Parts: sequence; C-alpha cells; structure tokens
Amino acid sequence: MFVGRYEVTALLDGTHPFPAEELAINARPGEVKTLLARQRLASPVEGMINAFLINTGRKLILIDTGAGDLYGRDGGLLVSNLRAAGYAPEQIDEIYLTHLHRDHAGGLMRGGKVIFPKAVIYVSKIDADFWLNNANRAKTPALLYPMFDGAQSVLAPYIAQDRFRTFTSEAELSPGIHPIFSPGHSPGHCYFMIEDNGQQLLAWGDTVHVQPVQFPRPGVAIRYDTDNRQAVASRKSVLADAARKGYWIAGAHISFPGIGHVRADGAHGYTWVPANYTLNRFQFAPAGQAAH
Repeated sequence: MFVGRYEVTALLDGTHPFPAEELAINARPGEVKTLLARQRLASPVEGMINAFLINTGRKLILIDTGAGDLYGRDGGLLVSNLRAAGYAPEQIDEIYLTHLHRDHAGGLMRGGKVIFPKAVIYVSKIDADFWLNNANRAKTPALLYPMFDGAQSVLAPYIAQDRFRTFTSEAELSPGIHPIFSPGHSPGHCYFMIEDNGQQLLAWGDTVHVQPVQFPRPGVAIRYDTDNRQAVASRKSVLADAARKGYWIAGAHISFPGIGHVRADGAHGYTWVPANYTLNRFQFAPAGQAAH
C-alpha cells in the first residue's frame, strides 16, 4: 500500500501458537474462549509475526525484524519474503524496533550471522537500557528472561560495528517518520507514525496480541506485558485515537498483512476493519504487491 508517496510492504516472518486463555490477564472466566469462538477460533490461536518495510524513495526502513531463529520453525521467513517483494537485506538502510522482545529484534541475525550488513538500528533508550542490562531480570517474571538473552545476542554485532542508536524524544528519525512512546508492554515500547501528503499509518508494535479479544475488551492484558496496567492504558488511548482520526494501523500480531483501521463499537469496545486487497494499479509498483 502507499502512504502518500511512501510504499509500505507487509512482511510475514512466521506464525506461532499463542495460548491466549493461559496468557490473558483481567479476562472474566470463559471470556477469552467465547470471544475467540465468535471468529471461529480457539486457543491456542495462531499468532502472526509481522514486520513492515517503508520505501520513502530515498531510504529503505524496516520496522521490526521478526523472530529470526529465536522462535525455531515458527519464525525466520522475513528475508525470503523481503526478497519476494523485490528487495534484499543488503539494501536496508535503517531498522526501527518498536521494542526489544525476541519476535521483533530476533531477525537481526540468522544462523549466527548478521542479516543486514549496512543497516543502522534504532530503539528507544528506555527499552535498550532495560533489556540490555541483566540487573533488570530481578524486576521481571521468569517468563520474560529469554527477552534479555535474545536482545543482547542479536544486538551485540551491531553495537560492535557502531550501528546501534537510541532515541529519547519523539522527534523524526527520518522525514515523515517519528516514534511515539507507548510504555507498558515493554518499558520503552514505541509506535512509529508514518506520514506523507496528508496520509498516516501507525505501526503500533505489540499494542494488540489477540485481536478477537483485545479489540472488544481493551482491558484484557497479556502476561508478556512488563506493566499490564500501563499496557492497558496505552492500548485504550491509541484505540480511541485511531477510531476517532481514522488513520491506518499496521499491527505486528494481527492476521497478515495486519493493515487496517479501528472502528469504535459500543461504549468501550472496538472492531478491526482489515484493508481491502486489490491488485496494485500504480505503474511504479510491482503488480500484486500492495493492499489498499
């Protein structure tokens, strides 16, 4: 799809079974099962691992990298899908990470090798300071320990090559692209807003893990949240904003391609409105690549 002049390509790294009933917090007894059943789903539900490529015409910017090897056979498809879209890892200029969990940073390496030989990695300083410091393990449940190991292992070669940067404000990282702090799921979790020619798309990372549950019930949190109360507050805020303003959403864990809109549904709930697929009729884009 296009956001103004910027081409956005959704890339699937893989899918994995997500035990939604076990991981949900704040759900009433049987509620997760009921909400999943409304969409003919059951727990464990197949969870998406999506990333997004932004072609600004001057830069190729990747938002998140998938899990790479860190989720076993459930991840690692990003590079092949990137090539299928007509691009190569060697072309990527910058990588913006919504946060440093394994399924977002893991794709920086495969088989012990750096995947993006020239890309500069950007992540919020808050998230980097948390996950790259083992002293913070004591502040998290054991469920999150692998996030420390994963982030540290895949970032090490980029740090050694001076290709790792952190940011502390919401200023633009590239023309038309800026982060928005959205803590809770991770201490330094960020969205990235892409804007051009009056159009907007928000890549919102892990705002939603289980769309059939957390859209109608935004108050349901996930055990992977570092601070579930803060995660719920961030989710409620962005759902209301997206529904009111109507900008595009790109979700890491919404059914591929994870692009669509948010619609208000009742007093406190929301509905996901997926993008309608069409063959791209723009002459300057590869046929069949885009969704509008």
